[in-house]
Amino acid sequence: MGSVLLSLSLSRLGLWASGLILVLGFLKLIGLLMRRQFLTRAMDSFPGPPTHWLFGHAHEIQQTESLDKIVSWAHEFPYAHQLWYGQFLGFLNIYEPEYAKAVYSRGDPKASDLYDFFLPWIGKGLLVLQGPKWFQHRKLLTPGFHYDVLKPYLTVFAESTNTMLDKWEEKARENKSFDIFGDVGHMALDTLMKCTFGKGHSGLSHRDSDYYEAVKDLTLLLQQRVESFQYHNDFIYRLTAHGRRFLRACQVAHNHTDQVIRERKAALQDEKEQEKIQNRRHLDFLDILLGARDESGIKLSDRDLRAEVDTFMFEGHDTTTSGISWFLYCMALYPEHQQRCREEVCQILEDRESFQWEDLAKMTHLTMCIKESLRLYPPVPQVSRQLSKAVTFVDGRTLPAGSLISLHIYALHRNSAVWPDPEVFDPLRFSPENVAGRHPFAFIPFSAGPRNCIGQQFAMNEMKVVSALCLLRFEFAPDPLRPPIKLPQLILRSKNGIHLHLRPLGPGSGK
Repeated sequence: MGSVLLSLSLSRLGLWASGLILVLGFLKLIGLLMRRQFLTRAMDSFPGPPTHWLFGHAHEIQQTESLDKIVSWAHEFPYAHQLWYGQFLGFLNIYEPEYAKAVYSRGDPKASDLYDFFLPWIGKGLLVLQGPKWFQHRKLLTPGFHYDVLKPYLTVFAESTNTMLDKWEEKARENKSFDIFGDVGHMALDTLMKCTFGKGHSGLSHRDSDYYEAVKDLTLLLQQRVESFQYHNDFIYRLTAHGRRFLRACQVAHNHTDQVIRERKAALQDEKEQEKIQNRRHLDFLDILLGARDESGIKLSDRDLRAEVDTFMFEGHDTTTSGISWFLYCMALYPEHQQRCREEVCQILEDRESFQWEDLAKMTHLTMCIKESLRLYPPVPQVSRQLSKAVTFVDGRTLPAGSLISLHIYALHRNSAVWPDPEVFDPLRFSPENVAGRHPFAFIPFSAGPRNCIGQQFAMNEMKVVSALCLLRFEFAPDPLRPPIKLPQLILRSKNGIHLHLRPLGPGSGK
């Protein structure tokens, strides 16, 4: 009798649970449908390319030629068009300077529909914060990017780069092309380990390499999640193999950051270690974060510390890796500019072996070439916002508060209405006279407005030093049999790597 009652109770419990799940599922569906109706009405005055009844534009965006597809849509729909990831996540995709200015000159928050996917990894750091807390963190972190802090990093950039170039000397002896992207990534991470955590000069440890692989996995998994609407629900995503892999990689990244922070805090309790830190030739990012205080004397919590460190490590090494790798590819394609940059660097150095802070401003042609490569191959091809208030665009069309905006930097940088012959590599676009007459929102590789990249000066300095040292040591040539296939993940990668031929150069070869 008791077993029968128990069986009935379990049966009823199962029915209640099933009913609850159905009700919650129904309410979720109603919410999604209402959201779709709102977004559809909001973008009613903006036509766009045809959508699939279920996937929206997701299938076309996942194709290898997706970036060029967006550029072709930009030609067909001036200013902006609708862009749907599935049926419930729709953005107004913009790629025109005045449209970009209308949104990005304001302080609208990042689009939570996308950036909430980052939270399990980087937490609530500067990338995803909004409102007063974003302002507080931005103010606390800004001193970490003052030029007095950045100056000593030139030596760090050079040390990590020369280690990479020594490896390239060995690879170049094989007289065949090789993929530079992974090596540049390890170099950029090694640099950040030293600039962020004050790591020594022994290169990446096994734990650091695990962290690098985890970050590489995380960027790929996040991009796949954004593009796959079936992964958008957190509960469902965590049940999938894809979601479990993402959470494992998050744990590797968190363990690494937590351990480094614990070690540094312990070191600060030791007087001898504290003296060593104070006598170092430069403060690292973690030193500055641990010492940061607002006007009330409040410092960052441990959770905030980890979020800002993880944010800086993600944004600081992956984006730089992309920028440097595509720059070297451009140099390989255009040997006349490669040689001119090399000669300029040799003239600046004269008989010296290392760069000084003042040298960076003298690298005029190299800087123009870097900027032109960032125009053609922006490290972050696309960023998004959610409107906190309505916006009216230059042509009179409007969007209400709550609408989602995607700024497609890749398409903006190849907008033929802004850039004549946009596919041509022409560094003179960035000569002072040409820059003076250009819209300030036409070239925004580091985003724009109050939420632009706080580390852009750090990134440009690193790109200059690394690029100059590479050009002094090697002549770069493309591999015509293995051209890179652009792959827009969270950063711009190549599906098949960036394979280049390298020829070592003797002393004085640039003169």
